Amino acid sequence: MNATVRIARRAAERLRAGHLWVYRTDVEQIEGEPGAGALVTVEDGRGAPLGTALYSTTSQIAARMVSRTAGLVRTEYLEQVRERVAAALALRRELAQWSVESRNTRDSAQRLIFAEADGLPGILADQYNELVVLQLVTQGTAQEDVRAVIVQALREGLAANGEPLTVWERADARIRELEQLAAPAEGPLFTTAAGTAPSTTTFAVNGVRFGYDVAAGQKTGAFLDQRLNYRAAAEWVRRTGRRASASGFRALDVCTYQGGFALHLAEVCERVTGVDQSRAALEVAESNLKLNPQLRAEVDWIEADAFALLRALDEAARGGSVSSDLPMEVGRFDVIVLDPPAFAKSKRAMEGALRGYKELNLRAMRLLEPGGTLVTCSCSQHVSLAEFTAVVAAAASDAGRRVQLLETRAAAPDHPEVLTLPETRYLKCLICRVD
Repeated sequence: MNATVRIARRAAERLRAGHLWVYRTDVEQIEGEPGAGALVTVEDGRGAPLGTALYSTTSQIAARMVSRTAGLVRTEYLEQVRERVAAALALRRELAQWSVESRNTRDSAQRLIFAEADGLPGILADQYNELVVLQLVTQGTAQEDVRAVIVQALREGLAANGEPLTVWERADARIRELEQLAAPAEGPLFTTAAGTAPSTTTFAVNGVRFGYDVAAGQKTGAFLDQRLNYRAAAEWVRRTGRRASASGFRALDVCTYQGGFALHLAEVCERVTGVDQSRAALEVAESNLKLNPQLRAEVDWIEADAFALLRALDEAARGGSVSSDLPMEVGRFDVIVLDPPAFAKSKRAMEGALRGYKELNLRAMRLLEPGGTLVTCSCSQHVSLAEFTAVVAAAASDAGRRVQLLETRAAAPDHPEVLTLPETRYLKCLICRVD
């Protein structure tokens, strides 16, 4: 019999409204002794069952709902995982077909499983050609029986007709520490390869090619959630860009990581500069540039802190002193992209995150030519779209610039949102015209 977790009234109301998380501060009583990753029955304060959840002994999210049925046992949960992985793969096949029909381009990378959004809390999977990279990020999912079920479902959904497939597992070091998870196996979980299992490939999004290495990069290796925003940014520049100056249409991609926005802007701009504080990421960006000889722009990469660089450029552009070690030409830009990492890892970090977003946007607005394009993003799940938009508006006011919002975007459709779980709308992307 499952242990029982009894929760506070407000938490019960939140679950009944469709939310899926029970925070540790919501727990009023535990009956039984649930182990790490155990299935537990969740009840309200009066003892009415709300469903079954995966329990964590360490996370601030004490339980993640997996079913509205109370008392689910492990075999039933595993069957549910199998069915939901199959449903997630079916949805991605539909989305891939829509992509080809609507955009006349076939991406060779996509998110296959998006945790709660696919009814699979604690499970993520991305596909890069024949490579699938799996992340099991909770105590309840980082277990052998769950791995076996997922791998079998991936084989049935992706390699049933002899297609090549290799499944690797990657661990997020921070989450592994928080959840106290063991390191995953070093070798692949499955491969159809006759010899050494492949761990590198080259994939395409929107016709732009990128290299991929299972052993490198953050998260699962690349940020596929932004891929349609890459294309949208380039399209807006193509549609609305004014006539280039003598020095050429100039773009700045801040926190470029491996060059996603920068390489797409290189299709429509004459000069593109990508900035990141990670030398390793910029080395990958340069390799990606070499994979795309069709790009017409002059592209360069700068290793720098985003705040320090934008501050120095802003001060120099407004007539201040120019530092002798400033790594790039002073001047204004026609396009600036801001795509920083998540500033707010928790609700307690919100105030500092909002200050950071405001400063970046304020500096960027000052550095844009009149009529320039600002693409500004936030991937902090604790910062809502309304809060982020308000911060950008405040930056516009302080900068004394009139900013028109052209489009509000989110993650690509293979990262679907659950309307009753606002945290799944973690990515916000505003495309603006700055006069």
